Amino acid sequence: MKKNICIVAGARPNFVKVAPLMRAMANSEDTACQLVYTGKHDDPTLEPSLFSDLQLSPPNACLGVDSNRLNEITSKVMAEFDHYLDTRPTDVVIVVDDLASTMAAAIVAKKRGINLAHLVAGTRSFDISMPKEINRLVIDALSDYLFTAGIKSNSVATREQSNTSQTYMVGNILMDNLRFNRDRWRQPIIPGIDNLNTTPYLVLTLNRKALLADKKQLKDMLDELTACPISIVAPLRTMAREVVRELYPTTLPNLLVTDSLPYLEFGWLAAHAKGIVTDSGNVAEEATFNGVPCITLNSYTEHQETVSTGTNVLVGGDRNLLHNALGQLMQGRWKKSALPDRWDGRTAERILQILTSM
Repeated sequence: MKKNICIVAGARPNFVKVAPLMRAMANSEDTACQLVYTGKHDDPTLEPSLFSDLQLSPPNACLGVDSNRLNEITSKVMAEFDHYLDTRPTDVVIVVDDLASTMAAAIVAKKRGINLAHLVAGTRSFDISMPKEINRLVIDALSDYLFTAGIKSNSVATREQSNTSQTYMVGNILMDNLRFNRDRWRQPIIPGIDNLNTTPYLVLTLNRKALLADKKQLKDMLDELTACPISIVAPLRTMAREVVRELYPTTLPNLLVTDSLPYLEFGWLAAHAKGIVTDSGNVAEEATFNGVPCITLNSYTEHQETVSTGTNVLVGGDRNLLHNALGQLMQGRWKKSALPDRWDGRTAERILQILTSM
């Protein structure tokens, strides 16, 4: 008998992580899968090309929740997802990452007695003041199946698991997508650079609200970055783009701020960069896969293998650390790196095998 599986995505990055799993299930005779998005069907953060870029069908249902208040998101997603499940037989709910909407869907699934699986379980900042850390703790505590990406997160999940849960180190599912799309990347057009193939450049991404809110610290870091004699391509979403343009009302010749790029174009840009400066754990993971030096503007990472094995270096908000890291990058003296264990593109395959053998 087919297992009815519901995958819940709460934000754009979730779709990148579930795409390999959806593709695997589409070719399986043992599963019937529904994809649910907690947001609106016309969410502006989901560019029109996203689903075709990922070769992923659009969500089967959108819950329509749109709010910036975390507790309001939680309550509304719980109510809407509960209604959704009223008419859809479901054997397993799979939730992704650590959003308020992810936690909400996890709670509803467990209250209904549905098996719950957490994709990218066991990640921790160990800072309980962070809302996402609370979400992670709750989701992992409720989950029957904890799918972890690496050794450290597997150790955390195993140590914290309940008597009824099971932990599996399935690997990093982002790598499934990167391997799948490696020959599909599209070179973007960046105003200010005539030929990306011959012009060295750095990529800058900014998304973390705390970093964008501390404008003095952010400007110190960007002043250090833009002092480098190299073009800096910054494909930014609306909030980050507005903050950077406020900090630099007069355009800097080497800081090329653009709108965010489609998935396949950003993939090309990141894979061919001389280096990346970011506050995103996912971008740091992609940099490690591509062997591109990465500087993360955080003092911690939930993806420790990108630092211990990969190309990532943490500088937090320390301008001196950023200066030193940029110096090493520009001089070609970056640390040696390797691919962490199970970054082999077979994560979705392992998850599907576990789910169908339950």
